[in-house]
Amino acid sequence: MNPTPLSAVIFDMDGVLIDSEPRWQIAELEVLGKLGVPISLADTLQTTGLRVDQLVEFWYRRHPWSNYDNQATAQAIVDRVAAAILTDGEPLPGVVEALTACQKRGLKIGLATSSPTQLIRAVMQKLAIGHYFDAFCSAESLTWGKPHPEVYLNCAKTLQVAPEHCIAVEDSFNGVIAARAANMHTLVIPAVHESSQARWAAAHQQLEDLTQLNAYLQQCLG
Repeated sequence: MNPTPLSAVIFDMDGVLIDSEPRWQIAELEVLGKLGVPISLADTLQTTGLRVDQLVEFWYRRHPWSNYDNQATAQAIVDRVAAAILTDGEPLPGVVEALTACQKRGLKIGLATSSPTQLIRAVMQKLAIGHYFDAFCSAESLTWGKPHPEVYLNCAKTLQVAPEHCIAVEDSFNGVIAARAANMHTLVIPAVHESSQARWAAAHQQLEDLTQLNAYLQQCLG
């Protein structure tokens, strides 16, 4: 662990706070399938962590379709994901415990996500955790989403904390790259079926789930 003092924890949202990645995958398959894009559930793993417009462009470049409208296609995917979250979204293990631990330690808490504000609102409403956060940052209006670090840098700036004083908590490789590029101490909590992949060594530490965050903070901060 870097001896630099820590002042904030910045969480990714999808796959870290809420198990929304399967909902993204289903929405991606449904919307793009209707456009004739020949992708499978396994193929959707390639776009995990990308901003939705980048996701749409990713597949358009590989399987172009007629009447391309990135914004409309992206919105159709987002609407499906938001509806699914509001219907049956649940927090991932340890979410409230982790947020409470950060708060009790006097750490600022931020959210840095590629998802649009519409989904941030849906998740905060469904999980009732918005009051824990000091900053919400979406990459939706930025020039680049993750793996570019801008959304993390913006969140640190909003929190008034230097990036090197932040822990970033991620679940995707694109997110890990973004957080590392922002010069943050990076924790990764990959999906169980991907947890043994060597690429997670790019993060400073790998956890099984957020129930382990408090012990990690204890190790780092005493």
